[in-house]
Amino acid sequence: MNGCPAEIVSRGGTLRLARRLSPLVRAGDLVVLSGELGAGKTFFARGLCRALGVPPDVAITSPTFTLVHELEGRLPILHADAYRLKDETELLALGLREARADGSVVLIEWGEPFLDALGGDGIVVRFEYVAREPSKRRVRVHPAGPRGERMIEDLASLP
Repeated sequence: MNGCPAEIVSRGGTLRLARRLSPLVRAGDLVVLSGELGAGKTFFARGLCRALGVPPDVAITSPTFTLVHELEGRLPILHADAYRLKDETELLALGLREARADGSVVLIEWGEPFLDALGGDGIVVRFEYVAREPSKRRVRVHPAGPRGERMIEDLASLP
């Protein structure tokens, strides 16, 4: 399977996608967010974390400078940002792969170049600007391995 068809979404549509995805996320899953600066990666991450049960009083912000935020919802979540990482060695030092093995969901912005180092087998959510529609984004969800394919099949079958 190549992924879900691209959808043109507003901010509300981005949140709906995050909410639809949340019941499919299991311990150890990998969700990679890809797209240009300001395309909606952190906004989607916030929506997914809230849908996974992170309380409203917990701030969910971009981890660009701290690199990893640890969050607790119905599952432990590591919200990470690989934008400033130079290579796989720096990524591995963050312990994200080990955290997945211990049951944490890894939600990583700018992580697509590091899919293999993260253990692969998850999904990639790509955000793109839509020409002439500044408030909308094109979103496409792609699998990265068998678990990712199952997640996308399940996502596609949801109403």
